[in-house]
Amino acid sequence: MRVYFDNAATTAMDERVIEAMIPYMREHYGNPSSVHSHGREVRTAIERSRKKVAELLNASPAEIFFTSGGTEADNTALICGIQTHGIQHAITTPMEHHAVLHTLEESAKKGMVKLSLVEVNNQGEINLDHLEDLLKSNPRSLVSVMHANNEIGNINDIHAIGTLAQEYDAFFHSDTVQTMGHYAHDLKTLPVDAIVAGGHKFHGPKGSGFLFVRKEKKITPFIYGGAQERNMRGGTENVIGIVGVAKALELAYEDMSSHRKHVETLKQRFIDQLNENIPGVAYNGLSADMDRSLYTVLNVSFPPSEENSGMLLFNLDLNGISASGGSACSSGATVGSHVLRALGAKAERDSVRFSFSRFNTTEEVDYTITKLKELYSVIA
Repeated sequence: MRVYFDNAATTAMDERVIEAMIPYMREHYGNPSSVHSHGREVRTAIERSRKKVAELLNASPAEIFFTSGGTEADNTALICGIQTHGIQHAITTPMEHHAVLHTLEESAKKGMVKLSLVEVNNQGEINLDHLEDLLKSNPRSLVSVMHANNEIGNINDIHAIGTLAQEYDAFFHSDTVQTMGHYAHDLKTLPVDAIVAGGHKFHGPKGSGFLFVRKEKKITPFIYGGAQERNMRGGTENVIGIVGVAKALELAYEDMSSHRKHVETLKQRFIDQLNENIPGVAYNGLSADMDRSLYTVLNVSFPPSEENSGMLLFNLDLNGISASGGSACSSGATVGSHVLRALGAKAERDSVRFSFSRFNTTEEVDYTITKLKELYSVIA
């Protein structure tokens, strides 16, 4: 049996998304910047996709810009937000995705901004009092805090963070890659200035994504060239990816509640069976808290085991089970996870991120638990 429990890294494409994309690989191949009919029909598809994304997020189409994915969208929001608004101080957390953390660290090295990190506890919870202290000392900062952590699944209260940011006239960006398509975002009421998405995290195509920037906080381009994306991103548009990401988001919103219920059942079953079958099992961050973590992510801390030490992911793979030791956007290994380091995770315990999607089944959960029980039978 082959089991895929690495959906926080990427998801299988929905067949309906593929079907929506195929015509733009075959019949509709015009350049959307061309004024003839071949170009116009493709331009129409892009603008239809933009309108659909905006409708789903309760935003204006003029606030949606298509990108190559979440990393480009994060870089654009951060670097161009700093440059456009003359920001001299940035605030983030030590647990951000590297698309944010490395971007701000590099910006600080180049002297663009001074960088401060918000304190987190050993469960990965952000100290909001410390965030407010930093904002009091540094009004008009850039604040970047992810909606939910890609490794341990912690959900941050970005409404409360955004409200704080507004109080101190800060530019608030949130990396929403892990929640887009899984949770509803109402951008008319959510106090954010910029959020991002990567289509392959919610059953869309890789190499597709988008950036939302509130019109009152308009920024300059990150990529210069032609006048594409309303003069915000030069380069011929990835029409296939744009059609795909919009369709994937539409499908995600159509069945969001039923998908969530299905995946929550799988995650709770996984937790219950781990607790029953693996003595000494624990969970990193808040990932086992069904109310305060992503329903798609469970980060498991396994008890020390000579047989599995440093080899657990490999042993799972030998049994046909794909999972991750942390963020698969970096090395995919447990060693070196900056998130687990921030939590003070014990080096002698192997940590594995199991992440679920609507395509997973209870049979896959049960099979994985059976294999884990076999791997840890020596300490049972």
